[in-house]
Amino acid sequence: MTLGPLMVDVPGTELTAEDRRVLAQPLVGSVILFTRNFQSVGQLESLVREIRAVRNPPLLVAVDHEGGRVQRFRTGFTELPPQRAVGRVYDLDPEAGRRLAWQFGWLLAAELRAVGIDMSFAPCVDLDYGVSEVIGDRAYHRDPEAVARLAVSCMQGMRAAGMIATAKHFPGHGAVVADSHKSLPVDRRPLAELTEDLLPYRRLIANGLASIMVAHVLFPEVDEAPAGFSRRWIQQELRWGLASPVRCSPTT
Repeated sequence: MTLGPLMVDVPGTELTAEDRRVLAQPLVGSVILFTRNFQSVGQLESLVREIRAVRNPPLLVAVDHEGGRVQRFRTGFTELPPQRAVGRVYDLDPEAGRRLAWQFGWLLAAELRAVGIDMSFAPCVDLDYGVSEVIGDRAYHRDPEAVARLAVSCMQGMRAAGMIATAKHFPGHGAVVADSHKSLPVDRRPLAELTEDLLPYRRLIANGLASIMVAHVLFPEVDEAPAGFSRRWIQQELRWGLASPVRCSPTT
């Protein structure tokens, strides 16, 4: 049996018979864990083993665990600072900031890999425009070059610990005020004005980025659908544009 395209969650700290029935469905390929799934390091290890035992090949296990406000597991894990703290070190000493970003990525990934988790949705590469209700100190910096350098270092640290990175939130969440968990933010900039927001993705992809999380943000000057449901953003701009060394046409 191969892994399917769907990522699902489970409600508790151990699997129920219903959970196992759902996870055995062919369309399921991965499980995302949340704070509600965590009581202790030992319990988390046991839950991950249960999930991985349901299928062969085993389901991927993921978590949105980036540090600061977005850290799902705390007791028994290093409490990581928000990414803005790394950006402030970079302002004082760029090389020290890049080393810290690498160490940050390695530690985050090593602790999660130690309990069997395959993926963490980090780093956040949104630019800090100073307006977003949900990004804020999750952003490294306002300068796209600084964000790109720090994110690449973080990705390389995660890779050294055995975990791929997931850059987010494509194509950018930092310039809109609303929290996309609660409403649909609208960014009215045309594509030509999003060059800075896309730069970190270009650099990360050039350095082997394996995964991207798409934003639930509407860019009406680019497409009528929110980015996460947009063929223009996901296929044309990301797959045929940023992720391809030669920009391909839809008929290629």
